[in-house]
Amino acid sequence: MKKKEAPSIDQWLKEAKADPAAADCGMFLVHNGTVRQTAKAKVRQGQENTEPVTGMIFRYDAEKVEQAIAEAKRMDGIYYIRVWLNEGELTLGDDIMFVLVGGDIRPHVIDALQALVGTIKNRCVVEQELYATA
Repeated sequence: MKKKEAPSIDQWLKEAKADPAAADCGMFLVHNGTVRQTAKAKVRQGQENTEPVTGMIFRYDAEKVEQAIAEAKRMDGIYYIRVWLNEGELTLGDDIMFVLVGGDIRPHVIDALQALVGTIKNRCVVEQELYATA
C-alpha cells in the first residue's frame, strides 16, 4: 500500500466556501495530523524510555470513517465536513490526516473537530509506529 498525495487545504477551503452549506458557516477549522518522532507511549502515557519513531504503517476502515463523519454532522451547528486519510508506510513529517469542519460558531466547530478526530483515531484507524533498528 503506497502513501497518498496530500490534498491542498487552500483548494478544500475554496470548495467549502462555494458549497451551499457555507452560508451557515461562520468558521472553518482544519486539523493536520503528521508523523512525529516522539512515540505515542511517551506523549500519551509518559513512558520516558521509548525509542524515537522513524515512521509508521497507517491504515483505516473507510466505512467506520464515514460513520464518524455522519455522527459529527449531526452535532449542533455543523454544516460541512471533509476528511482525508493517508495510508501505507509513512515517514517523519508525512501527513496522516486532514479534517476540515465548518459550522456556525467557534464552540460548535471546536467541539465537532475534537470529537471527529478523536473518533477517527480511536475507532477507525490502525497506526503501527516504526523504530530504527540497532
